[in-house]
Amino acid sequence: MTDTWFSRAIALIDAANAEDPNQEQDDAGHPQPKELLYGQRMSDMLQRFAPAADGAMQVAMRAQHIRRWTVPRNQYPMDKPGYHQWRTGLYKFHAELAAELARQAGADEATASRIQAAVGKKDLKTNADTQLLEDVASLVFIEHYMAHFASQKADYTEEKWLGIIAKTWRKMSEQAHRFALEGGIRLPAPLVPLIQKAIAVP
Repeated sequence: MTDTWFSRAIALIDAANAEDPNQEQDDAGHPQPKELLYGQRMSDMLQRFAPAADGAMQVAMRAQHIRRWTVPRNQYPMDKPGYHQWRTGLYKFHAELAAELARQAGADEATASRIQAAVGKKDLKTNADTQLLEDVASLVFIEHYMAHFASQKADYTEEKWLGIIAKTWRKMSEQAHRFALEGGIRLPAPLVPLIQKAIAVP
């Protein structure tokens, strides 16, 4: 990788995520630190979906889940409001750490602020950076994680699944919709009928 501020930032992010004690198998079946693998999948999807994305967005994608394991769900009340508090806290944590590592790597303040806004999910639908990050995260979820999530939620009704898929779909841009449906990602085969049904609902 060329020695640029964003390549240095990505190296710092990878070093942080390599400390994740949780392991997950990559596509070749090799165990990897979970959030390191997730960051790599985000970068891969960005390259496929928006290959012209600049350094700020390359860093934002890689940092989407930076050190996520250090903010466990059980630090918050185990109810719906507690879940939303946890998610909001994660956005702030990831965003601030991503911006700080970008600064350490040599990014200027305006660029660090862009990264912080995107990772912090600021102004979805009006901030193009945030929308791009949400598109890539949704595409990664569909391709790599939706089937596994489904296997853990065998008690979910079809109605529940339609709601989950529709909610994910609503977060995505029309460009991401086309990318997903026109072969840009590998759709989880067992869930394709549900995906088609969910997105057909007006």
